[in-house]
Amino acid sequence: MGSSSSSSDAMAEEKQRTPEIRDPPSPRTSSPALSKTEANIMADTADETAELDLEKAKEQAKTGIGEFQTYYQTHQLKEYSSSEVSWIPSLEVFMMFIGGPIWGKVFDIYGPRYLLLFGSFLHVFGLMMASISHKYYQFILSQGICSSIGASCIFYPAMSSVGTWFQKNRALAFGVMAAGSSLGGVIFPIMVSRLVDEVGFGWAMRVCAFLILALTIYANLTVRSRLSPAPKPWSIQEFIQPLSELPFFLVVFASFLFFFGMFLPFNFIILYAQANGMSSRLSLYLLAILNAVSIFGRTLPGWIADRVGRFNTMVFTSFLSSALVLALWLPSRGNVPIILFAAFYGFASGAFVSLAPALIAQISDIRQIGVRTGSMFAVISVAGLVGNPIGGQLVTQQHGDFSHLQIFTGMMMIGGSCTFVAARTSLVGFKLVAKV
Repeated sequence: MGSSSSSSDAMAEEKQRTPEIRDPPSPRTSSPALSKTEANIMADTADETAELDLEKAKEQAKTGIGEFQTYYQTHQLKEYSSSEVSWIPSLEVFMMFIGGPIWGKVFDIYGPRYLLLFGSFLHVFGLMMASISHKYYQFILSQGICSSIGASCIFYPAMSSVGTWFQKNRALAFGVMAAGSSLGGVIFPIMVSRLVDEVGFGWAMRVCAFLILALTIYANLTVRSRLSPAPKPWSIQEFIQPLSELPFFLVVFASFLFFFGMFLPFNFIILYAQANGMSSRLSLYLLAILNAVSIFGRTLPGWIADRVGRFNTMVFTSFLSSALVLALWLPSRGNVPIILFAAFYGFASGAFVSLAPALIAQISDIRQIGVRTGSMFAVISVAGLVGNPIGGQLVTQQHGDFSHLQIFTGMMMIGGSCTFVAARTSLVGFKLVAKV
């Protein structure tokens, strides 16, 4: 009995010394002051979550860039914010297009050979330097500037050379060429993700660089222009004068408006899907679906355009893309409609990539196709640089709601579609059945 009493006293003392662990009070039974505090905390947490999710959305891209940025933010550049790191892919897109007039002029004067050699070296060298980079400025210089300028020097002569060889089936030829980037958009994200896990970031970058080196060697050996180089003096008027032509100006302005909204679904669809209940594993395949279907979207409309008219096809596909954003993406709330949107939108929006340079070639002197196509891409590079931050700000202001972003996307694309109609009208008037 004495022993039992001593044990009971010891347990009582231990209970007094040990603080009682209680479940947190339920919001339904807590005091009004506590409920208000919790509500404020929950609201602040929701805002922070929305901002974090927004930053994740900025990381998404249609190639393997998103994989690299995610790695940067958790490894070499973990002390930097997502918005600071996002300047690396933003610079890549901007530098890819802004040099268009210069590289186009060089192509018109010297042909594709020197541009391809210079671009191949810069692109591969930039990726190799990125593989050994550790500081923010090193990634900006290597991947954001050096590698992207090299890619730009490869892209423009390849595209312009295709235009010199085709007249009847020019849109289809541009489509087949552009389909290569969609195929890369399917392969590179998966490849980079696996390589980073298996061999580390450095060798993942080097494998990508070696693969690109092999492809650029093939390009240097095979890409040729039908036209012989024709040295001409440089003149700033060559870049400005085309904008004085109404059809050219309208095509460029239409492309600027359409491009402003076109890539926002690519950048935000993963986050939107996850916010609406799609699993992370399934949502990561949305970009692969977009790019895979875009292969057909870049080729089949080109084949049709060569038969029924390139402006006609561009008007139809641009309005179709706008309608898909507003009529399918905006109200979609489940896995099936979001996946269907990814597939249909990948097809419809893919037509723009192949048809835009075909429209420029149709209304241009073939001997100036390089500088005129480059001028168009230089203009739309501004839309590519600022479109994503604007879209992200719309999501932030709505605390993670995407409706304003989706409406903005659809309206910008409708504006571009209407301007394509105006460009067509400037060529043939109001004839509805004209092949143009």
